[in-house]
Amino acid sequence: MVYVIAQNGKPLMPTEHHGKVRWLLKRKRARVVRHSPFTIQLLYGTGCERVQPVTLGVDTGYKTAGYSASTENKVLFEAEEEMRTDIPHLITERREKRSARRNRKTRYRQTRFDNRRRTGGWLPPSAEARLLSHENMTAFISSFLPVSHIAIETAAFDIQKIKNPEIGGKEYQEGEQLGFWNTREYVLYRDGHTCRVCGGKSKGKVLEVHHIIRRSDGGTDRPENLITLCSHCHDGVHKETVKPNFKKAPQFKAETLMSIMRWELYRRLQELYGKENVSMTYGYLTKNTRITHKLEKSHHVDARCIAGHPEASSDEDWYYMRKTRNHNRKIHKDTILKGGEKKRNQTEKLIGGFGIFDIVRYGDDVCYIHGRRASGYFDIRKPDATKIHSGIHYRNLTLVERVNTRLIERRKPIPLQPAEAGVSSAKI
Repeated sequence: MVYVIAQNGKPLMPTEHHGKVRWLLKRKRARVVRHSPFTIQLLYGTGCERVQPVTLGVDTGYKTAGYSASTENKVLFEAEEEMRTDIPHLITERREKRSARRNRKTRYRQTRFDNRRRTGGWLPPSAEARLLSHENMTAFISSFLPVSHIAIETAAFDIQKIKNPEIGGKEYQEGEQLGFWNTREYVLYRDGHTCRVCGGKSKGKVLEVHHIIRRSDGGTDRPENLITLCSHCHDGVHKETVKPNFKKAPQFKAETLMSIMRWELYRRLQELYGKENVSMTYGYLTKNTRITHKLEKSHHVDARCIAGHPEASSDEDWYYMRKTRNHNRKIHKDTILKGGEKKRNQTEKLIGGFGIFDIVRYGDDVCYIHGRRASGYFDIRKPDATKIHSGIHYRNLTLVERVNTRLIERRKPIPLQPAEAGVSSAKI
């Protein structure tokens, strides 16, 4: 499938006539806009730009999102995008470094008042990044396909029901901390006012509440993430002289973020593409459609069901994409060298004419530059981080396409053979 853009920049219907595409490129009547997916732009006016209705199905997700653009009879483009998961860690690292820097530079100055204000519609950075990924991916697909309608799947999660499937009625209002002044009192009572490591045998007489997953690592103040320790064992856990085997509480980050995102994404897409061009569906309808038509479980197949075209023929490859960070603003490394100097964390933008994440060809493999050395030897990998070569010289590489914030790999389609109802063959 070759995607076509008109001379005025509007997307046209894609073509499978590769001979005509080569003829246009050879005679300079078209130019290559993008290699993956392969897209050309016509350099002459066609005079007739009729297109068919194309529906884009969006399967929203926490870690992976699915997209499927199709007509009633034909799938035109399908992709799965892996979201970034490093944003909370990067924000925590930035906060720690800023705090340390203020302590070094302005320790003599009184603490300033909190003058930060959150505007209306503020979302956590991790949720905002996922929303922008969905928006950008929708705009990316609409840039080479004449999308006329967008259908998205939203989901609401009952976290109390997930924790206790038998909950009902007034039990929703009677939480596990009912009758206690605060969370700390409940945790101490739950653990019998006894250290969960030494059982009260150590010299630590003061009981303290410890976070199993640190707050800087995304841990919460929920009772499931708290445990009672004596002061002696608590100090040993932080100094790593005591290594208890705590059972980590289940996290509901994905469910919480998806509940936050669902209406905001729907609202933003309506503002961008018009209320009449964006519709909503729900997960149970998608599951029923997939099982009824006996399709394999995957995100891009779910997106096809969301678009309302589960029977559309799909013999084209689909695309696996991984979102990467746009910038690395960390100038120096943390390690201080002799003389009080720090080594630079940023290298030259181009080494041997290649930049980080550039698409290159090595033999029969098309891969990405994952790491570079000033000597000209590169680490090249597939988008899913599969290592191809850890030290290949740039003279053995051929540039295919310049860096993009999405690493793209074309994959073979899933065979449309009957699958057992409710059985998933793809990793969620």
